[in-house]
Amino acid sequence: MKNRERHEAEFEAFALAQRESLQRFAYYLCGDWHEADDIVQKALTKLFTAWHRVELGGAPAYTRRIVTNVFFSHRRLAWVRREKTAETLPVQAVDRPQEEVDLRLTVLGALHLLSPRERATLVLRYWEQLSVAETAEAMGCSAGTVKSQTSRGLNKLRSALSETAVLTTTR
Repeated sequence: MKNRERHEAEFEAFALAQRESLQRFAYYLCGDWHEADDIVQKALTKLFTAWHRVELGGAPAYTRRIVTNVFFSHRRLAWVRREKTAETLPVQAVDRPQEEVDLRLTVLGALHLLSPRERATLVLRYWEQLSVAETAEAMGCSAGTVKSQTSRGLNKLRSALSETAVLTTTR
């Protein structure tokens, strides 16, 4: 097997194994499955062009960094900025007996009130369970920036969740 064919086979195996995890990660960042698919596709395309330089052991971390960067650049696109978000979500009566599902939806809704960098920091730190150093590497920033973004993001998240708790108890 030629070197190029071997690289392509390695990339294909990696992409197939990681795609679901990357889509979930991208969804946590952007909150839209279709946008998450676009982000992951762009990230995998960028990864493919650099695949010959990537060491297999570091590929997942490198790929998360690419996904994070594509998410940030995606947020700067004009068509994304045209989308207007509402201050509050429409009230819908949904019968969900599972409290964990409700909690996850509440947290995901609150996450989307944060800035993209704060959201990415919290998703990398707490959903992906990366260390401060790994998060800094994935985001291409310093550990101090990760700590400050984490602190700000958690404070905003707490505030948003406490407002949500007040709204649900007053209904």
